[in-house]
Amino acid sequence: MASIIGHCALGATLGKLLLPERRHWPYWVLAAACAFLPDADVIGFKFRVDYASLWGHRGLSHSLLAAVLVATMLTAFSRWRWPAGPPLGRLWLLLFLATASHGVLDAMTTGGEGVAFFSPFDTERYFLGLRPIAVSPIGVKNFVGAWAARVLRSEVQWVLLPCAILLLIQRLLRSQRTVELR
Repeated sequence: MASIIGHCALGATLGKLLLPERRHWPYWVLAAACAFLPDADVIGFKFRVDYASLWGHRGLSHSLLAAVLVATMLTAFSRWRWPAGPPLGRLWLLLFLATASHGVLDAMTTGGEGVAFFSPFDTERYFLGLRPIAVSPIGVKNFVGAWAARVLRSEVQWVLLPCAILLLIQRLLRSQRTVELR
């Protein structure tokens, strides 16, 4: 898997790109949480759930169906809790993309058993053709030393730097639009 750092950075970046107004910062945080949420399936290791099973790591929780369900439930809750929030369609899209981004990043890593994007309908595990992100160890205790440094270097290059570039482009475009309106 990619580390929590890469997942959360991509989720927050999606939040800022899709809901750019500063007043929407809580949704940026929610998108970051959605981007990490699929890894809750690692609890299965404690209960001896087989990695390759439907309920195993990178299984159903990493699927597009799970992203649809998470986005739908959180959008409904958000509208109920904060009626004056962002447009529902845009919020749903953000939460879907943030949650689905988890599987995409994991499918770009150098290890694991692939991602069950189409679970439960198709349990085959997939990787993308481009796999430059060093696979992260599972568990905070294992995230130390040379392995962690290798993971962080690859995530800076393949996740954090592209996120920063996208945010910079957004900022430049918004400031240019502001100048044109004056």
